[in-house]
Amino acid sequence: MGINQGPISLDQKYTQDTGHVFMTGIQALVRLPMAQIRRDRAAGLNTAGFISGYRGSPLGGYDQQLFAARKHLEQYNIKFQPGVNEDLAATAIWGSQQLALSPGAKYDGAVGIWYGKGPGVDRCGDVFRHGNAAGSAKHGGVLCLAGDDHGAKSSTVPHQSDHAFISALMPYLYPSSIHEMIEMGLLGIAMSRYSGCWVGMKVITETVETTAEIDLTDEMTPFVIPTDFELPPGGLNIRWPDDRFEQDRRLQDYKGFAAIAFARANKVNRITMDSPNARYGIMASGKSYEDIRQALRELGITPEIAAKIGIRLYKIGMPWPLEPEGVRNFAVGLEEIFIVEERREIVENQVKQELFNWRDDVRPRIVGKMDDHDKRFLTFAAELSVASLASSLTERLLRLNLNPEIAEMLRAKADWFNGRQSTQMQATAPVSRTPYFCSGCPHNTSTKVPEGSRALAGIGCHFMALWMNRSTETFTHMGGEGVPWVGIAPFTNENHIFANLGDGTYFHSGILAIRQSIASKANITYKILYNDAVAMTGGQRHDGDLSPQQITFQLHAEGIREIYLVSENPDAYPADTIAPGVKLYHRDELENVQKMCRDTKGTSAIVFVQTCAAEKRRRRKRGLMEDPQRRVLINPAVCEGCGDCSVQSNCISVEPLETELGRKRTINQSTCNKDYSCVKGFCPSFVTVDGGKLRRRAPPELGSIDNLP
Repeated sequence: MGINQGPISLDQKYTQDTGHVFMTGIQALVRLPMAQIRRDRAAGLNTAGFISGYRGSPLGGYDQQLFAARKHLEQYNIKFQPGVNEDLAATAIWGSQQLALSPGAKYDGAVGIWYGKGPGVDRCGDVFRHGNAAGSAKHGGVLCLAGDDHGAKSSTVPHQSDHAFISALMPYLYPSSIHEMIEMGLLGIAMSRYSGCWVGMKVITETVETTAEIDLTDEMTPFVIPTDFELPPGGLNIRWPDDRFEQDRRLQDYKGFAAIAFARANKVNRITMDSPNARYGIMASGKSYEDIRQALRELGITPEIAAKIGIRLYKIGMPWPLEPEGVRNFAVGLEEIFIVEERREIVENQVKQELFNWRDDVRPRIVGKMDDHDKRFLTFAAELSVASLASSLTERLLRLNLNPEIAEMLRAKADWFNGRQSTQMQATAPVSRTPYFCSGCPHNTSTKVPEGSRALAGIGCHFMALWMNRSTETFTHMGGEGVPWVGIAPFTNENHIFANLGDGTYFHSGILAIRQSIASKANITYKILYNDAVAMTGGQRHDGDLSPQQITFQLHAEGIREIYLVSENPDAYPADTIAPGVKLYHRDELENVQKMCRDTKGTSAIVFVQTCAAEKRRRRKRGLMEDPQRRVLINPAVCEGCGDCSVQSNCISVEPLETELGRKRTINQSTCNKDYSCVKGFCPSFVTVDGGKLRRRAPPELGSIDNLP
C-alpha cells in the first residue's frame, strides 16, 4: 500500500529538508549554500551567502541553475553575481570575507563560494594566494569549486587543479560521487571557518554531470571541533589591520595544521574495508575510489574473499594535506599499499613521506604511479578505467601467496578484461566524425580569410576552424588571442595576420590582448566574432552589458582607427550609435573588408555581428525572435551535384542525395537554421519558398500488434 506524500514538485530538490531528493550534481552544488544557511539559522546565526565565478565545463551549467533557483536563493540571503572572469570573481569572494570590517554589516558573516574550470583555477593563483593568507571569516568561510577535465574532453589541454591549490596552501576535498557533494561542501565551509583557510573542492565530469537520489539525513549533523589542536591567540580568521608577515606566519605555522586536525576529527579519510589479518592496502580518492570499488566487484572479490586475501581499503576525502595519523594506522601490518589516483601523484608522495621516518617496523612497499622498483606502473596522462585498474590490481595481488583458487579466479578475470580491452583497441570506426559548426553558424562565414592570409585561433566555438582547412593555425589560452604574433612579427617577413576572438572571451579578458597588440604596433586584424551568446557553455548572455556598438567605442578608445562593423543588416547601426570612423559593410563583403585590413599598418579590427545559430533556434522556438517564413530547397532534377553550395556556406544541412543520375544535393529541413548562405553560389537548382510549410508525413500503418516478437 502506497504512502500519500502529497503533491510532488521539481522544487523539492531545494525545499525539502529531510528524506531523499532526486537531483543532478550541479543542482547539489546549488542546494549547498542553502543547506549551509539553514544550518547557521539553526545555530542562531544570521548569515548570508555570496557566489561568484566563471562558467566552464564541467561546471558550464552552474550559473544557469543558479539563475533558475534565484527565488530559493533569495530566501536565504544568497547573492549570485557572475564574474567577468575568474580572478575578478575570486577577488569578490575575498571581499565577502571582509563583511565584518564594514560598519554597516547586516549579517554575522557571508559564505563565499567560487566556481571555475581548471584553467580558471590556474588564472586565480594570485588572488587565491592573497585571499588564503588573509583568511576566511569566523561566520563566513570560502569554498572554491574546481571543475577539472582530466581527459581534455572540452578543453585545449588536460588539467588537474590539485597542484594549484597546493601552491596557494589551500586544503582541498575530492568527493567520489554526487552523493558526497553537499556533505563535503558543508564540511569544507566548516573547515574554512575553523582553520581560516580557503578550501578547494574538486569535481569532475564523472561526478558532477550525474544524477542520483540524495539522502538528506546528515545535512544538519554538526561537525566535530578538534580537541587535539590549540588555536593561537586571536584565532586564525581574517582581521584588520593585518601585517602580511603575520598573515604568512599564521598560514605557515597554524592554518594547514588546523585543517588537518579538523579532517582527522571528522574522519574525512577513513578505512572502508578491513580484514582480520590485513596485509594488502589500497588507497584511493575521488572518482578513483569508485573505480577501485567497481574493479574489486568485477574481479569477484567479495568481502569474504577480501578477508581471505587480507585487503584493507582507505577512502581519502582530503588528498592534500594528507592527514598523517590515519595513514599510519592504516599502514600497520601491511606488506604493500596500492595508491590509486588520476594524473600526477599527490597522495603517493605524501604517504612515502609520512611513513619514512615513523617506525622501522612499518615499511610497506608503495605502488602507484611508480612501482616498488621505481618503474612506471599507473598511467600519468590517460584517464584510469575500471578495466585498467582491475588488471593492475590483479598483477600486484598475484605477487602475494594467495589461495590457488582465488589466484586462478583473478587470472581468469584479468585475462577477460585484457582480451576485451585489446579487442576494443583494435576496433576502428569506418567513418571519423569531426566536430563541426552548426547549420547556419556565423563562424561558417566569419572564420574565412582571404587567400594568402593566415589566422590565429583562440577559445570559443570558432576554435574548430583549426581542422577545417581555413588557414587557421595555433591557438592560445583564453584572453591571449593574437598576442603570439607580438613575439613573431619582429623576426619574419610575413607582414600581417588575423586573430579570431569571440565576444565572450573579449569581455572576459580579450580586450587586454588587443591592448598588447596596439602597444607593440603589430600589424594584426582582430576579428571579433559577436554571436550574442557564450555558446560553448550553453548559450548564456555575457556577464554584463555588451553590444557591437559598445565594442566599437571601446576599440576606438584603445586607439584603433580602422574599425569595420560587418553584419547581415548594416542599416541597424546608424552612424550616431557607433564610434567615429567605423565603416559599415554587409557580411557578403567580408573578404574585401579583410583585404583592406590586411593592407592597413598597425592594429585593425572587424566586428562581425551574427547571432549564434543554435541560440537563434532556441529564441525562435520561445517566441523571442522572429522566425523567417522562407525556406530554401534544392530541385534534384536541376542540381548537377557540383557542391558549390557546400563550399559557399560550409553548412552541414547541405547533404548529399543519391539519385539514379548520380549524387545531387538536398537541404535537411530539420537541421536548417535559415542562414541562407547556401544560395550565394550561382545555381538554378535552388528554390526559395516564402510562407509555405513543410508537409507532415502520414504516420505509418502499424497493422496488427498481436504477433510482435
